[in-house]
Amino acid sequence: MACTKEAPKPLDLSHHYSRVTKNRGSSAVKDFYKYFRIPNIGNLAGGLPNNNYFPFDTLEGAAALPDRFRPTPNKPVDPPSGTQQALKRNDGLPASQVLVPKTSMSADLLRKIDLKTALQYGTAQGYPPLYSYLRQFTRENMHPNVPYADGPEIILTCGSTDGFNKTIEALSNVWDEGHDPINEREGIVVEEFCYMNAIQAARPRGLNIVPIAIDDEGMKASGKGGLDDVLETWDESKGRRPHLMYTVTIGQNPTSGTLSIQRRQEIYAVCSRYDVIIVEDDPYWYLQYPSANGDSKAARGQSSLKTSQPLEDTFDKPKSSGYPFLDSLVPSYLSVDTDGRVVRLDTFSKTVAPGCRLGWVTAQPALCERLLRITETSTQQPSGFVQSMIAEMIMGPHNPNGRGGGKDDVGWKTDGWVRWLEGLRGNYERRMQTMCGIFEAGKQLVKTGRRQSMSEDWSVVDTVPMFDFVWPLGGMFIWVKLNFETHPLWKKTSHEKLSRALWIHLTTPKYLVLVAPGSLFAPTEKIREEKSFSFFRICFAAVGEADVAPTSYRFVEGCKSFWAKKKLDDIDEDMEEEVEQGLLAMQMC
Repeated sequence: MACTKEAPKPLDLSHHYSRVTKNRGSSAVKDFYKYFRIPNIGNLAGGLPNNNYFPFDTLEGAAALPDRFRPTPNKPVDPPSGTQQALKRNDGLPASQVLVPKTSMSADLLRKIDLKTALQYGTAQGYPPLYSYLRQFTRENMHPNVPYADGPEIILTCGSTDGFNKTIEALSNVWDEGHDPINEREGIVVEEFCYMNAIQAARPRGLNIVPIAIDDEGMKASGKGGLDDVLETWDESKGRRPHLMYTVTIGQNPTSGTLSIQRRQEIYAVCSRYDVIIVEDDPYWYLQYPSANGDSKAARGQSSLKTSQPLEDTFDKPKSSGYPFLDSLVPSYLSVDTDGRVVRLDTFSKTVAPGCRLGWVTAQPALCERLLRITETSTQQPSGFVQSMIAEMIMGPHNPNGRGGGKDDVGWKTDGWVRWLEGLRGNYERRMQTMCGIFEAGKQLVKTGRRQSMSEDWSVVDTVPMFDFVWPLGGMFIWVKLNFETHPLWKKTSHEKLSRALWIHLTTPKYLVLVAPGSLFAPTEKIREEKSFSFFRICFAAVGEADVAPTSYRFVEGCKSFWAKKKLDDIDEDMEEEVEQGLLAMQMC
């Protein structure tokens, strides 16, 4: 039932703006652009190059139809519906040709897709057709239930990293240990293992990096080391209590955790109490795997009759996105953002390609306006080549000279875009199922032997748990916890050396598996030294489809052979081999 209560206006967050952000005004040059739209104006004012001298007459490429990949069910406990059976894979070659013409005769600036406009100087909000489409998709389909008045605004970015950099520039001041007093140092809370690009962007600004304890879901709201505990007991001798949070809530990188709706509500309540702005980086939102819970229980001999409740049974969604797939996804923090304190980062990196360097920020309008001012004097807008191709592929041409990404030269439209996202989820979910199934079967080392008593001879089977993991409910990663305490050399060498030796052992010619050590994702030196040696991040997305199973088996076999090592000399040989390989690589450079 639709909510009739009047929505609150978003809070004024200007007290969190950096000094530079408060001083930013609108670009006089960009403000002047509105006069360029006067029909038949003789424009002698702008410093625009003549579009007739652009060397590109068209921009075109073969593209997939949106039904190329087979989806997986939104509710895996149900039999395939008629709709699901109809969503079949298109096994033919790419059947569309996207073409952006040099000039479109359309008078509608929000539908006019051509190189004449896309390759020219433009507005910092983004290319008007793509900006308009993404704004509507964001507000009506992705997040139809944002609870503050008039809803969010968006601004296009050069990917999520660009969006994050602009966000922390807007909301934090640079602090220098040798120059500024400690009571001016600001801070940002993060998961205790997190995406390090964000940390590497925040740390040079002097921000306190404050890790928060995690569990299988992700960031903890309460309990020892949880968000409430850290903020309530904050020691001001370290600087100001953090006012920013950076978090990946679906398929968290690297731990693969996915926050439930209840946990989001709990964390949001803490952030509201302590006036913390939530920066939600969500590149894996579409990659949520409803099968993981049931498959995990079945593999471990637990009851699989009851899986995680469907979204509509756990959360009051007064308005549908219009698409069952989108409705089935755990919603963004934006869905509980009564204060307007959520800044969401989206990207085309995982849905089209990382090289697009294209994404968008969703936030309350006042904050988007400040990000717009930063963009006007920095990146200005993402690449016109990329924006026009994405716009033409999805929206389709409003001009007979263009061609979209769908059948009959029309665009994918929103139906096709959502279908593409469903197919991507299906492909990655099947990869996850394959790798997790192999890891589940091989995570224990089975030892057989015989024991004798005075009267009988016994056959004995022992199992040694080498590693464990949680089947991911989203994302691209499996976060493997190594049980090094079961290794024969656990008490004979350092834990860090044992972890490093296994990592090297897996890269040797017999196994040829490269995994990411947990130390790469430790936001502080303390976590790196005390906890990171126990973890590997393993990505099931990057290798070829045919290689997922063989590579997974090689990881398992590599662990088994490593657990058979009983002498320090055995792992020292692996360490020496790494040094020799490194010297050889240097000689070949």
